Amino acid sequence: MQQLLKSLGDVTAVIGAQWGDEGKGKLIDLLTPHFDILARASGGANAGHTIVVQGKKHVFHLLPAGSLHEGKTIVLGSGMVIHLPTLLEEIETLKKAGIDVLPRLKISRAAHIVTEEHKERDAALEKAREGGGIGTTKRGIGPAYTDKAARHGKRMESLLGKEVPKEWKEAAELLVPCITDTVSLLHDALAEKKSILIEGAQATLLDIDHGTYPYVTSSSTTAAGALQGLGLSPRALHSCIGVAKAYCTRVGGGPFETEANEVDGNRLRERGGEYGATTGRPRRCGWLSIPDLLFACRINGFTHVNLTKLDVLDEEKEIPVLFQGGMKKLPGWKQSTAGITSFEKLPKEAQSYVKIIEGEINVPVSFIGTGPGREEMIVR
Repeated sequence: MQQLLKSLGDVTAVIGAQWGDEGKGKLIDLLTPHFDILARASGGANAGHTIVVQGKKHVFHLLPAGSLHEGKTIVLGSGMVIHLPTLLEEIETLKKAGIDVLPRLKISRAAHIVTEEHKERDAALEKAREGGGIGTTKRGIGPAYTDKAARHGKRMESLLGKEVPKEWKEAAELLVPCITDTVSLLHDALAEKKSILIEGAQATLLDIDHGTYPYVTSSSTTAAGALQGLGLSPRALHSCIGVAKAYCTRVGGGPFETEANEVDGNRLRERGGEYGATTGRPRRCGWLSIPDLLFACRINGFTHVNLTKLDVLDEEKEIPVLFQGGMKKLPGWKQSTAGITSFEKLPKEAQSYVKIIEGEINVPVSFIGTGPGREEMIVR
């Protein structure tokens, strides 16, 4: 573990390799103790990261999943769109759990604010779309980015003025000390040899430029987008870990070439607990796509991959996987991998499954999730 952590370098990004919900939060939680700063670059409260610690579930939407760890500086970058009531709620929830994030929370003055009008507009737009909509979370994210691009959005620096809208006063009173120039903060930290863990939101196939448009989110969800959202140069990034499920899921509309039939999809959903952390919506479930994973590797320059939820496949006799030449069925292992923390202790068929994926994408699968708990991870 220590050797692997050393190889990651001072700036590491964790990026979703599929359509989101891959389990990035668990890896962030595992890596956080070894970094000084946790930084989130883009997106808004449409993200949802779930961490299970000692059997208790914690769900984050705006704050980085590593916020549970004391003593870490938390940065919300300028690429984000922030719904103030949601942020206040998360801060209060953590405070009730004995974790005070305010003294270490740094929010970019250039991050945009999601208003209630944005949420109303989002819901109206989704209702008006032909074909049942694109599956937006209706959290106001798209309209907030629309206003940002149109150059009449409101930024966090708006809270610093003397004339603050009434509905923002509570947030201003609490958050003004946190609002700062986060670009300078991050570059100063690097000059002081501090380390930064970048937490991606959503995932590569939902990227506004490179995803399955129009069934995408409204921000750049790649490693390049994360650097842009934080104001870091491409040269700053030392390593990038792509997170992918051992199968695949998708929320909302859009193409899903490896989507399972109803029976298999329901089985995967129930075994994997595939319901949205943000909306509670049941996720569409299917099988791993090597072409999609390879695409994500190329776009982001993954140096490592975290394959999550391997244990969900424990009951499968055969496991369909889409390769470049078409769909193939790999042998299942029909025995429990739950909680295993050593690669050598995995069934031979499970080891083979991982090695085949590695061979196809030419990136090491350095982390393998075998359960929801923070300790249920193979590191190799």
